[in-house]
Amino acid sequence: MKSKPARQTPLRIVSLAPSATSILCAIGAQRFLVGVTKWCPDVAPVADLPKLGDCWHMDSVHTILRLKPTLVIGSVPYKQETVAKLLAQPLNFLAMNPRTLADIENDIRMLGAITGRARAAENLVRKMRAGFALVQKRAPKAKWPIRVYCEAWPNPRIASPPWVAELAQIAGGQMVVPAGEKVTDEQIAEAKPDIIVLAWAATGAKADPKRTYGVAAWKDVPAIRNRHVHVISDELLNTPGPPLLQGALELTRILRGINLHP
Repeated sequence: MKSKPARQTPLRIVSLAPSATSILCAIGAQRFLVGVTKWCPDVAPVADLPKLGDCWHMDSVHTILRLKPTLVIGSVPYKQETVAKLLAQPLNFLAMNPRTLADIENDIRMLGAITGRARAAENLVRKMRAGFALVQKRAPKAKWPIRVYCEAWPNPRIASPPWVAELAQIAGGQMVVPAGEKVTDEQIAEAKPDIIVLAWAATGAKADPKRTYGVAAWKDVPAIRNRHVHVISDELLNTPGPPLLQGALELTRILRGINLHP
């Protein structure tokens, strides 16, 4: 007598990372989501799902356990204490830590494999590559790249992640400080960016250029002298997933709007 195959446990995902949520929705795997962070509706159609903390701040792990997830997904930035609480529970925890556009493509493929949406994931990778190629065609044609400083946080001052440096290059610019690292006012003054882009984490489009124009060490920086400080909504540059396409378009729009090197 043949035994019946064991019934597979339905996939139930709690996403503590807007990037993972945006990818899952883009590949048609939204139905597996049972909980997200309060930031996720900014980048994906998940407003009706329960809202939880994230990998930086978690009020109670029990709110996650009540949703009976088979997988919890987190991503940078992490807070050690929060992740430790999650790892102490009987949970399957997937930690994502992309640095480059290639890493993001790998994350897309990984989530596609987990959810049985491998073909859709590959299609998303191709769509993003095609989108970036189109952005690059629209990028300003200059004798040399426009010097760009993208900022993810003002205090301590942190440059935008490495994938943003790649987006800047696609858009016709060049990041002039180490991406994803703490930087000083003096470093930026010495780098002399033509443009400063503010995309402060978890602030949407509320970054304040006035704070930038008021930095004493930057009075001779070209971006300050020429009033070229711009704000891009943070989710468009800080979400390593499909929102980066719009972020690249925004960077291109800004760079095309100036004529530094005719």
